[in-house]
Amino acid sequence: MCGVLGIYGNEGVFAEILSGLNTIQHRGQDSAGIVTLKGIFHIKKGLGLVNEVFRDGSVLPGKCGIGHVRYATQGSTGLENAQPFTVNYPFGLAMAHNGNVTNFEALRHSLSQDHHRLLETTSDIELIAYQMVLALEKRDLHKLSPTDIFEAIQEVQKTVEGAYAVVAVIAGFGLLGFTGPHGIRPLLLGRKGQNYAITSETTTLDYLGYELVHEFEGNESVFIDKNRELYLSKGQASKPAFCVFESIYFAREDSRFKNRLVAAQREALGRLLAKHFTREGLKPDIIIDVPSSSYFCAQGIAEELGIPLRRGLVKNNYIGRSFIAHGQKQREKLVKQKHNAISEIIKDKRIAVVDDSIVRGTTAKHIVGLLKQRGAKEVYFVSASPQLKHPCVYGIDVSEKEMILSERTVEDVRKLIGAEALIYPTLEDLYEVFPKNKHCAACFSGEYPTRLSSEVFSLAEREKINAGRLE
Repeated sequence: MCGVLGIYGNEGVFAEILSGLNTIQHRGQDSAGIVTLKGIFHIKKGLGLVNEVFRDGSVLPGKCGIGHVRYATQGSTGLENAQPFTVNYPFGLAMAHNGNVTNFEALRHSLSQDHHRLLETTSDIELIAYQMVLALEKRDLHKLSPTDIFEAIQEVQKTVEGAYAVVAVIAGFGLLGFTGPHGIRPLLLGRKGQNYAITSETTTLDYLGYELVHEFEGNESVFIDKNRELYLSKGQASKPAFCVFESIYFAREDSRFKNRLVAAQREALGRLLAKHFTREGLKPDIIIDVPSSSYFCAQGIAEELGIPLRRGLVKNNYIGRSFIAHGQKQREKLVKQKHNAISEIIKDKRIAVVDDSIVRGTTAKHIVGLLKQRGAKEVYFVSASPQLKHPCVYGIDVSEKEMILSERTVEDVRKLIGAEALIYPTLEDLYEVFPKNKHCAACFSGEYPTRLSSEVFSLAEREKINAGRLE
């Protein structure tokens, strides 16, 4: 999972891209980078957070550029895989993406054997960029038109499988963005006067003062030429399968997808979860959330049950997201540093604590132990998402080996984390908020929107092991 931003704006667009990347920092903490265009590509990228990479005050010139924050799911976390990525033939091409290519190995082999191109990195984006290069080479390079560009993108969309949302600059031509077949990963287009922005979340458009004008569906593409003319291509439609985990966990609560506020979707899921308390005869004294992605779900439960919602846990905002940390030891370290419990609020009370999900169980076990250490009488742990049982190969870095439910029952997990009760929404609850025919919920249901061989899962598992993410 990553965050992308492309802007065709005014001279000094670098500052706007830098500001925008800070609004999607939650989508990736491994590396950050920006490319701008003025005569040539000007690029700066590095490991770490946005403000760490650009702390030296350097400025990149130009009116057009793209930026990226990375959370590695394909390839190592090394600097060589930081984005954006650039190539110089047949045009200068700079590109960044969010997602995961599921036929990476097959395409890499084809590039090597059939086209004599060796990838220098293990990142998906280099592969996508070269597929774009191969498609552009077939066109008349002296008079490349928007139609030519869209046809080249469509070739890429037919060849590259999986989930991806791409922003790119073609030197001398303009800014473009496109999505994979099912629109699994988000991409949005905003406008401010004659300027355009393409990004992963509407919150970026809000902060930068852009009006949302289009949300990409599957196989769509947009091109903004050097005269700021906008062109849109629908491509060949596929069944929509937008990732539900975006709305449950990854996206900010002030973002909007499919004309729906993320916060409102989380609250609606909470209201459905409330019935599970009644069914199981649980009567908590207070509801608390695990800050901050589960607040609105906790609010929905509290309002539906008529039970006070309190802030019993305090988050250290200077600690990154533990879910996307690499390695179990690092995750455990971050979790211990991340939250503190307020004894005066939770002591001698039956507490329902709501988190966005239970993946590995690291956070859940620590939170339950912390609440009891601070005097909680009973702890009912609530997951805002259904039971996570299947690996994701579309850009969420969770393998079957890591899932706490892969070889355990719900009762086993309850005992393991030390809670008096453990509540999950059902798939039916999930589909009531996120319609099944419009979303991908494969990590919960096992129903994948794209064709996948067993080799794809094996390669994904092997990649995580080689990169040290399953230690």
